[in-house]
Amino acid sequence: MISDTHGRHEALSLPPGDLLIHCGDMFNLGGDSGSIREMDEWFGRQKFKLILCTGGNHDRELQSALAQNPQPFANAHLLSDALIRFQGLSIYGAPWVPDLPGHAFFRSAAALVEHWSTIPASPDILITHTPPKDVLDRSSRGRSHGCGALARELTRVAPRVHCFGHVHASVGQSSIGETLFINASSIESGTGRLRRPATFSLSPRP
Repeated sequence: MISDTHGRHEALSLPPGDLLIHCGDMFNLGGDSGSIREMDEWFGRQKFKLILCTGGNHDRELQSALAQNPQPFANAHLLSDALIRFQGLSIYGAPWVPDLPGHAFFRSAAALVEHWSTIPASPDILITHTPPKDVLDRSSRGRSHGCGALARELTRVAPRVHCFGHVHASVGQSSIGETLFINASSIESGTGRLRRPATFSLSPRP
């Protein structure tokens, strides 16, 4: 699991596996971080049975591509308010972010409530770009940048694993109730160093 690579994906060294998840911010707002084609070529070189991704607030190029093609990558499957099943697991993904008008995939508070309400209950894996409020969402200055509407909806949704990025300073894992939360931001806050990908194993429910 990776997130917030901001054009530096070529410098990552990923182990092979069943599933690779990219939680968004593949690019930079300034447009100097590669293209959809280059990102897709990189996805195609990774040794996974399936690659899933969603967008992030820096991914304007991806948002524009989605207006023309609901699946802009040939080598990865993009999730935008969508569910997919893989090896007995149900996986749902959505890119929406609060509080950042002018960025990609921004939605108003009311729209976020509507989007999150479409997440089915009890997915095995939930992929978003934003964290839920107060879960691995603190900036280096201690400010919460997560989404309150998403946090409220998680009481109903209760995923087994919820993965996201967005807030680089809060990378890590936290188990709350029956859910494992993972902030998989790939670039270290402050230093800019690349982190190793987050990894986990998950078996289908009986």
